[in-house]
Amino acid sequence: MGAVETGNEPVRLTAWASGRVQGVGFRWWTRCRALELGLVGSAENLPDGRVQVIAEGRRNHCEQLLATLRSGASPGSVDRVVEHWSAARGGLTGFDEK
Repeated sequence: MGAVETGNEPVRLTAWASGRVQGVGFRWWTRCRALELGLVGSAENLPDGRVQVIAEGRRNHCEQLLATLRSGASPGSVDRVVEHWSAARGGLTGFDEK
């Protein structure tokens, strides 16, 4: 028998948000949402104008963060969010703005 996903498995979400997401408080806002969900990771400005979000924790909490990133509720304006899922790697503490 295979494992049944319950949404509680630790995973790593890497998401790239594009649009007007730098210089508008997006990383701080993302950090607050992630911490509310009990996630660890970071939000980092990239040279091409996107913000990279790395979040680890329960899959259902990462999915909630992803939905929030796409919701239009953030500061600035998000045009697109691309995501990549992988196994949690561990070693992260807190949620950093880079």
